[in-house]
Amino acid sequence: MSRTTRLSSSILRATAVTGVAALTLTACGSGSGSDSSSTGSGDVKVGLITKTDTNPFFVKMKEGAEKEAKAEGVKLMTAAGKFDGDNAGQVTAIENMVASGVKGILITPSDSKAIVPAIEKAKAKGVLVIALDTPTDPQSAVDALFATDNLKAGELIGTYAKAAMKGKAAKIATLDLAPGVSVGVQRHDGFLKGFGIKEGDSSVVCSQDTGGDQAKGQTAMENCLQKEPDINVVYTINEPAALGAWTALKAKGREKDVLIVSVDGGCTGTRAVKDGKIAATSQQYPLKMAAEGVKAVVTYAKDGKKASGYTDTGVTLITDKAQAGVTAEGTGYGLENCWG
Repeated sequence: MSRTTRLSSSILRATAVTGVAALTLTACGSGSGSDSSSTGSGDVKVGLITKTDTNPFFVKMKEGAEKEAKAEGVKLMTAAGKFDGDNAGQVTAIENMVASGVKGILITPSDSKAIVPAIEKAKAKGVLVIALDTPTDPQSAVDALFATDNLKAGELIGTYAKAAMKGKAAKIATLDLAPGVSVGVQRHDGFLKGFGIKEGDSSVVCSQDTGGDQAKGQTAMENCLQKEPDINVVYTINEPAALGAWTALKAKGREKDVLIVSVDGGCTGTRAVKDGKIAATSQQYPLKMAAEGVKAVVTYAKDGKKASGYTDTGVTLITDKAQAGVTAEGTGYGLENCWG
């Protein structure tokens, strides 16, 4: 997420709008029009519900679902909230898709707890429900989860940041997502674990929520610099927040001496690593999440076999400033596998 904007996550909280107004609902199949007949798998319909339809992470996720749906000869219905955090919009999307006869729904939950009752109703009607990127709370509320190990993603950049500091005392700012959002909590906790500290450690001198948004990331960094001008490490929930932080640091002439680490691996973020704005990022793979999700629904439609449990879709540390003992790939690899 962001994540991003991860979790986007992309990823969250804005002013409320009604769920119906927040929805964009479309359908696509293997033919040229949205109402074309499916081939190969009959009239199987698969639903994809993302947090938004503008975040590059979710755009890539939709692209992966569309490509796989076309390959499998099934129809794909898509919906997204108007903003990241629009639970009401996602509930409405689930209801609409169930009414339309989908065999399975793939969803990146905006609110991991609040969406559960709607998911349970869909499952009660025989619909396979798979969470992508963001787990529900509890995770068992869905049949399966296809996602990045967000704790590991955070741990990778935490370990990297600790190594890059080379024993220098750290003054850390954490630019987080939003209270209680699982993706943000896991990445934050992973970073602390990788850096070798615990929540409440005195080395964390400022923590601000950004919603995974670049402008809010800039404001958050400005606030942190006012509180503690000597910050030298910045953890960010995703790359838009990281670029916002970099902008604020540049305005203070600090962009060269503050270490910024992040999560996502989008193309813009990966180029920022190449340009030296972000020291390292943990790259995740939204296209794979969606493609595997569509395959799972097709399998369920064909033979009734349900996907279950957690499938780790992978994460890779991307940096051009490798640190001893920290496994990573360069930005060449990152740009070959980025999204957005």
